[in-house]
Amino acid sequence: MITRRAFITTVAGGVLAAPVAAEPPSGKVLRLGLLYGISAKFDPASNPVDRALVDGLRAHGYELGRNIKLEFRSAQGNPERLPELAAELVRLKVDVLVTRQTAPTLAAREATRTIPIVMLGVADPVAIGLIGSLARPGGNITGLSVNAAEISAKRVQLLQEAVPKLARVAVLWNSTFKGMALAFQQIEMAAPSLGVTVQSVRVSSSDDFGQAFAAIGQGRPGGLIVLFGPMRGNDLPRIVEFVTHNRLPTVFELGRGGGGLMEFGPSVSDMARHIGAYIDKIANGARPADLPVEEPTRFELIINLKAARTMGLTIPPSLLLRADEVIQ
Repeated sequence: MITRRAFITTVAGGVLAAPVAAEPPSGKVLRLGLLYGISAKFDPASNPVDRALVDGLRAHGYELGRNIKLEFRSAQGNPERLPELAAELVRLKVDVLVTRQTAPTLAAREATRTIPIVMLGVADPVAIGLIGSLARPGGNITGLSVNAAEISAKRVQLLQEAVPKLARVAVLWNSTFKGMALAFQQIEMAAPSLGVTVQSVRVSSSDDFGQAFAAIGQGRPGGLIVLFGPMRGNDLPRIVEFVTHNRLPTVFELGRGGGGLMEFGPSVSDMARHIGAYIDKIANGARPADLPVEEPTRFELIINLKAARTMGLTIPPSLLLRADEVIQ
């Protein structure tokens, strides 16, 4: 078993420390397929994750429109479309597929076992069977993963610091996704040592949210943790509206908070910037099977003081000092 510290050392001496290639081999124009689940368009001008991906490619000598051609497809919040979109990119004979998060990566894996796939932000890819191991993924998939279980337990600790005498935490999670189940189990394991009980609120489709919100209301938790998972595009606004209306202290994943109290998670922009290193390696003959999968080393905490005031909470200075961003 490879430890987190040993794994980071392996990556630092491997993929990310690789020499920069000035051009793709033999001046070839690479065709890069992007498969997203929610974002309606690829927009480096206003989307920091897309901008980081472009910056990472540029750092390795790749410029859109010059030596790399982009084919972008998105399910736009309708996960049922992912298999057909993945198959379409395969028919276009892209050189590399880049998939953002788990559902698009699963769809791409079903569409091809030969075209290299570089995943971005997939939760626990070993546990869900996408790769053999972080050090040697095997098959045609490599890239950047997230230890969702470890991060989820940290969210409980953050909520406990923000909410005095927190005794009960509700967890809203997608029970159809194995990665979310692993994250929820980690929260259950961490809760007793923190002195809190956990209310499990499972959803498997958009139709379940009305019942889920009612269950949270009946359970009267002191806080909520949202494990988003591959849901539809309008699910998140409904969750944000619910927690805002009920003034329920909530921790969301990074970039999904809206009116929540906090957001916590790995920097997706940092991970996206590293995509260029994988693309360059693969373009120069490396096999995805041999390229170690990287986990994030930088995490971000966003605290919404405006939301805290509406909830009657005073965030401790020690927690504010650890925040990367404070919304006034």
